[in-house]
Amino acid sequence: MKTAVGLAVGRGTGAELAAVFERALHRIAALHGAGIEIVRSPRTYHSYVSLREEVGDTGRIRALTEEDAAHYERFCRERARLGTTAVFRTAVNAQSLYLVRRRLQAVKVEPIAAGDAALLLVRDEAQGFYTGENRHTPGVVTRTMEFSREITGKVLEYAVRRAWRQWPDGGPARVVMAYKFHLLDGALDDWVGDLARGLGVEVRLFQPDTVNRNLITHGLGDRTVLVAGNEWADIMHVVLLDRFGGERQENRCTENVHLHPELGELVEYQTVHGSADDLAGKDTVNPVATLRAAAAIAERHAGCPGAVAEVEAALAAAERRGVRTPDLGGRDSTTAVADAVLDALTTRAADARPPIGGPRSAGAPLPVATPADRP
Repeated sequence: MKTAVGLAVGRGTGAELAAVFERALHRIAALHGAGIEIVRSPRTYHSYVSLREEVGDTGRIRALTEEDAAHYERFCRERARLGTTAVFRTAVNAQSLYLVRRRLQAVKVEPIAAGDAALLLVRDEAQGFYTGENRHTPGVVTRTMEFSREITGKVLEYAVRRAWRQWPDGGPARVVMAYKFHLLDGALDDWVGDLARGLGVEVRLFQPDTVNRNLITHGLGDRTVLVAGNEWADIMHVVLLDRFGGERQENRCTENVHLHPELGELVEYQTVHGSADDLAGKDTVNPVATLRAAAAIAERHAGCPGAVAEVEAALAAAERRGVRTPDLGGRDSTTAVADAVLDALTTRAADARPPIGGPRSAGAPLPVATPADRP
């Protein structure tokens, strides 16, 4: 029986990255003897640039934004209903995405490590300014949004549960929430206090600028869960990766978990970078984050243990050869980078197989990734 994986494609460089994702996922699956079926959404979703260039009119942009959101929401619901646990999505117009994330109660999850310290960033995508809806009158856009105790509870409960999965030997050492709570007349303070007592954890609620100051002064506290309103976390996600994770956003994939009970915590994987419409059709967009997303889905959802480490080793091998796209200072195309990584992946897999006629002898151990092999 094949594992079904969803695929949703947006404008800009979406088509090119979708092709990389399909190649990579099928290659990894073949190397592991796993059966995977990729189910693509029939709609190509707009980027913000494509809406401005192809439509222009504000009213029509608003209508297409809602059409994209409604279609993608139906696609996610249908995939979840049929038992799919993972979807890969290329970049889509942000307003469409956040309409879906509010309706499906999503959080974005990013583990970040710096030396001996580890942070789990959980971005609240289900409420707040980003999830608002717009009403237009001449010369005015009124944006309406809400916060609720129910959604705050779901986000916090998931963050604590995810932290125990991340650190099973001790769970989170501290839970911090970064929200502009002073704008909510004390309601968020009351909710968080009640919720923390119910979960049996201490939760400290801070203004985002205080969290920034503590991070700058003290760095990461080990096993910290940082639950954050998206108004701050959207900006700080990239800063945290750069300052503590040692990675450019172009190389990273991340996951969105849908907490609506009908979704069964369907996980949507995406690249951290956007649609890069200026690179569309040029075969120069960086495929590293997409390759990592394929590995994560293969290992976590499709029965391919070790896929993440294998792809990391293959990425390191390509990097040592200087194979990289122009955004990383190289001269290679998207296709060339993907080819180099997948070829290295296949070569390592072939080297790891026992010789024909019997198992590998004790004097010839299976190759493993060394620290030098990892980026």
